[in-house]
Amino acid sequence: MISFARGAPDASLLPIAAVREACARTLADGADGSRALSYGIGIGHPGLCEWVAARHGHLGADRVMITNGSLEAGWMLFEHLLERGDTVIVEQPSYDRTLLMLSKLGVNRVGVPLQEDGIEIDAFEAALATGPTPKLVHLIPNFHNPAGCTLSEAKRRRIVELSAEHGFWIFEDDPYREVFFAGEQLPTMLELAEGSDAKVIHASSFSKTVAPGVRVGYLAGPAAEIATLAKHANETYISPNMLAESVVWELCRSGGLDANIEIVNQALGERCRALVGELGAQLPEAEFVTPEGGYFLWLDLAEGTDSKRLLGDCEGVSFVAGPDFMIEGGGRSLRLSFAPVPVADVADGVGRIARALALQR
Repeated sequence: MISFARGAPDASLLPIAAVREACARTLADGADGSRALSYGIGIGHPGLCEWVAARHGHLGADRVMITNGSLEAGWMLFEHLLERGDTVIVEQPSYDRTLLMLSKLGVNRVGVPLQEDGIEIDAFEAALATGPTPKLVHLIPNFHNPAGCTLSEAKRRRIVELSAEHGFWIFEDDPYREVFFAGEQLPTMLELAEGSDAKVIHASSFSKTVAPGVRVGYLAGPAAEIATLAKHANETYISPNMLAESVVWELCRSGGLDANIEIVNQALGERCRALVGELGAQLPEAEFVTPEGGYFLWLDLAEGTDSKRLLGDCEGVSFVAGPDFMIEGGGRSLRLSFAPVPVADVADGVGRIARALALQR
């Protein structure tokens, strides 16, 4: 089986030795070893909060809390900010778990299409003008899951201006920010909102820069909101996983994180280029944005294509059909993850999809 389905790297890209050594150093340190194996507080590991704040360059540590992955962070934020019947604007397509969480909360999800440089601003402003003011806007700004696109700086600035004007929250869901192999890093909307009336909560994760199994993410935003969320976390589970956070902190402060990011980004770049090349050769009719980072590429195939049926017809290869990422539609689309597929397997995997597609026609 060649799987383009999972948003996770294969075992060859996991930093097993680096994590083992970081864990040993953590437990050898009397003070931090004790903290790693004890209950913490709602904000999580204070040292890691300080490191994240410094990494962003403009934050105080009181504006950061560490969570058990960024997905849990998103769920806590949604529960805190949203009530049944609230309006939330989401990109289309968008991350399937986000759409599921919002559906469970009973909010009104309003979809706005994506373009090559992120959300379609004219459609976004039209949604603001014609519908109820959203309580929250969910955006994945860098190397979008599933679309692969990146929100331009001009659009980031405009969305921040609109938040200040209309009063909605921006949830900047940004787990792929440091996973890039082309282009340049753009300012976060959290940074662009400094000194304005815009309201931004930023989320990210070490799942993509260390390993998904560590389950360490974070929220950054206004100090008052972070304090409220940290209090809720403390009342819910006392503290997040202190052992995992201590190991991640050791990787961060020792330079191990940056070394791993360099290795992973090089490998992901090679895999992405291989996938783009094979799609051009074997599925020339496919339309997609070439990612500059992240894990994913979103394919639009010819009208009339049934991606769910195509998935069932493919032998020995898997992907995720487009409707999973849409409020409605997506039938001719599919998401391919290049992260778990070694370069040597890419041509065969794309070939299997192309052969199944030819039979469907």
